[in-house]
Amino acid sequence: MEGTRIVVVDDDREICELLDEYLSKSGYQVATVCDGRALLAHIEQHGYPDLVLLDVMLPGDDGFTLCQKIRRSSDVPIIMLTAVSDETDQIIGLEIGADDYIAKPFSPRQLMARIKALLRRAQVSEDKSADPLPKRIAFGDWRLDTLSHRMTHQQSGEEHELSGSDFALLMLFLSRANEVLDRDTISFATRGREALPFERGIDVQLSRLRQRLGDSAKYPNYIKTLRGNGYLLSVPVSFEY
Repeated sequence: MEGTRIVVVDDDREICELLDEYLSKSGYQVATVCDGRALLAHIEQHGYPDLVLLDVMLPGDDGFTLCQKIRRSSDVPIIMLTAVSDETDQIIGLEIGADDYIAKPFSPRQLMARIKALLRRAQVSEDKSADPLPKRIAFGDWRLDTLSHRMTHQQSGEEHELSGSDFALLMLFLSRANEVLDRDTISFATRGREALPFERGIDVQLSRLRQRLGDSAKYPNYIKTLRGNGYLLSVPVSFEY
């Protein structure tokens, strides 16, 4: 935890002060900024932090726009801060590359649990990167470059660059092809925590990955749903080192 940097992006001064105090007491290095321009200036000066807490409603560029800008160059974990009653905000945030979301008003302890979970996931990914990782993985009609996180259709040439959580999800399926994965397993791989009851995030992420693969939930060629059990990648996988 020592040296772990978190940037809070929120135009509510009181929330920034409370989070700064709470997270600092927990041992994190915290910076607070009030809008997108200040966030991008902070990143340019200090580099990307270890995690970003990003409010949706901001002056100038909103949280969705900033999330997209960050995702063009970084896989830094992003937690979106959303309106309590607006599930649309939560779904949009996940669709454009956020790793998790928490609704306002939130418990600081709940937020801390989400932060620790995502940082654990990032640490596990970093530790695994020390192991020999295949340079490319072929599955069905697709080929994944594990260094650039870019997957390419071998016939059409269509390409998709994956966010950190999407890459983690696809790697989970590829490393455990033809094995049934339940929702908790998927949530641990992408968010570092168990799935919450009635959580939509996993469904959104699976839907997004299926869409990029040209797959469908009703007639899947890649990811099959086994009702009551989980999900399964049903195509051959080969690794190139």
